Amino acid sequence: MIWKEITIHTTEEAVEMISNFLHEAGAGGVTIEEHADNDKPRDTSLGQWFEIPPNDIPEGEAKISGYFPEGLDIEAIISEVKERIEELRGYDIDPGLAEISVRDVSEDDWANNWKQYFKPLKVSDRLTIKPTWEEYAPQSPEEKIIELDPGMAFGTGTHPTTSLCLRTLEGVIREGDEVIDVGTGSGILAIGACRLGAARVLALDLDPVAVSSASENTKLNGLEDKIQVVESDLLSVLKDGGSGKLQVSLPVRVVVANILAEIILLFIDDVFQALQPGGYYIASGIYKNKEQAVEEALLAAGFEIEQTAREEDWVAFVARKR
Repeated sequence: MIWKEITIHTTEEAVEMISNFLHEAGAGGVTIEEHADNDKPRDTSLGQWFEIPPNDIPEGEAKISGYFPEGLDIEAIISEVKERIEELRGYDIDPGLAEISVRDVSEDDWANNWKQYFKPLKVSDRLTIKPTWEEYAPQSPEEKIIELDPGMAFGTGTHPTTSLCLRTLEGVIREGDEVIDVGTGSGILAIGACRLGAARVLALDLDPVAVSSASENTKLNGLEDKIQVVESDLLSVLKDGGSGKLQVSLPVRVVVANILAEIILLFIDDVFQALQPGGYYIASGIYKNKEQAVEEALLAAGFEIEQTAREEDWVAFVARKR
């Protein structure tokens, strides 16, 4: 099968938003390629595997490709995506030049080739992400495995925002905790929380593709009895009468959200209400230029910042409800 590949050259800051635009425009899949500096010294204290192919993408920039079946009005899709990218500037998100190109590709060129670069990844002292197509055995009794096939959903653990969340979760989760994962994507954080001892996780996402992916990964890990995946716009499911059908008991001890800073700012008060006194909110997906705005909003809502974790240009907060 031949697909139309729409490629956008943008910034790392705008990657998640533009990826979502392509999904919503009907993309059958999205790939993201960021700057790969293979000469840069890397922390291998956890035994990470780095098999990133070399590229000529400048630091701070990224290339996003969306794949559309033949027969769609590609010019109309490009026009729609261009308009939405320009709107980002009004939210203080810099998409860069946002140059767009189109070419024909065969399905095998994108559907499976990326898998050769996704290897078992030890992201913390206790958590290792294992692609379903790779062989890997735990190296110690303490090592917990997350089986993952991300499909078209965001979240493989290789992006700094996801690995930051997993590492901070490891320091927060207690045995028997109930957790809410907002913007679950592939379900990786919900699965990680269970591997660390959480008794129940409510995994929420507005994107039906993510809901399907998270549900499948939940089954792959044998966690259907612990993780409930629900389609929801942020925490709206807690307000619209659906809370009686949820498997977690409110308020919970931990809420985690790996989404854009602009979205985090929209529902901080809702998170505060969903948490027990002394409960934790792990907020990630925050680009460095939004760090101060998110910190100020967390403090204003009644949180105290217990930890600020950074990786590359991304920030994650561990905030505690006073």
